[in-house]
Amino acid sequence: MTEGNFVDYVKVHIASGNGGKGSAHLHREKYVAKGGPDGGDGGRGGHVIIRGNKNLWTLYHFKFKKHFKAGHGEHGGKSRSTGADGEDVYLEVPLGTVIRDSETKKVLFEITEDQEEKIILEGGMGGRGNWHFKTATNQTPRYAQPGIPGQETYITLELKVLADVGLVGFPNAGKSTLLAAMTSAKPKIADYEFTTLKPNLGIVEYRDFKSFVLADIPGIIEGAAEGKGLGHYFLRHIERNATLLFLIPVDSKDISQEYAILLDELRRYNPELLDKNRLVAISKCDMLDEELIEEMRDDMKEDFKDVPYLFISSVSGLGIQELKDRLWALLNE
Repeated sequence: MTEGNFVDYVKVHIASGNGGKGSAHLHREKYVAKGGPDGGDGGRGGHVIIRGNKNLWTLYHFKFKKHFKAGHGEHGGKSRSTGADGEDVYLEVPLGTVIRDSETKKVLFEITEDQEEKIILEGGMGGRGNWHFKTATNQTPRYAQPGIPGQETYITLELKVLADVGLVGFPNAGKSTLLAAMTSAKPKIADYEFTTLKPNLGIVEYRDFKSFVLADIPGIIEGAAEGKGLGHYFLRHIERNATLLFLIPVDSKDISQEYAILLDELRRYNPELLDKNRLVAISKCDMLDEELIEEMRDDMKEDFKDVPYLFISSVSGLGIQELKDRLWALLNE
């Protein structure tokens, strides 16, 4: 999937249908002089319904259509016939979509299961026909209720990527290169920061035809939790990952300090992210010989005693199989 096709944030306008008017019809028939009221009820207006669809991966289909309007209910008729209900409108979204009120920013609900349906705007109720209002003292009411108007509003759809493993790291840490090395995904790779602006997903093939999904999440910068750069757009995707893989390049000025900054950004955005399984991979190790790697491994023991770590190279393949084994073990704990 090309970067331009990955849409994970969209604002749409929705409107439910008006309820139909009740009928004020009076029954007329040969040989029946005074048939009395027989006006039927109006039909309800159409609902606006959000439905989960496991076959969708992005909100791309909302890129060109952002206005949705349900059908109006039909008016009631004679012989107490009820008007037809307005046609409901369905907005199909990928699993992991959060629906917010665009004005208040309040989360209304989220869709996490296939074919899960939630009514976001109810259609207006149909008006009652005049036969409802017949009484002993008013045998022929000549009035009926009007239908209730529908509602309209703006909602924001936010997709949080559903993946087993999320890649976390600073820009240019080698996340896209690792994704390309472990999966068949073809992310954009270049030697400058923020090459990746949208999450990329790839399926990692494991032993015995097993597999898991790896997400390359755009690079975090210091201050991302406060919205610096595109912080909030990036960080929300990490919430859905079962395991977090921290990627830190071996040529970083201070590996432990870089890891501490990444952890702090996650903590400030959502402290619950620190409860997820974590693994640290030191990337770009094709630049080192084995003796230097062992030396670094000993130096890191104290700073990384609470989290497992390993040395890898996406270019030479060093440690890639071990990385898959470690991730599979964490996912199946």
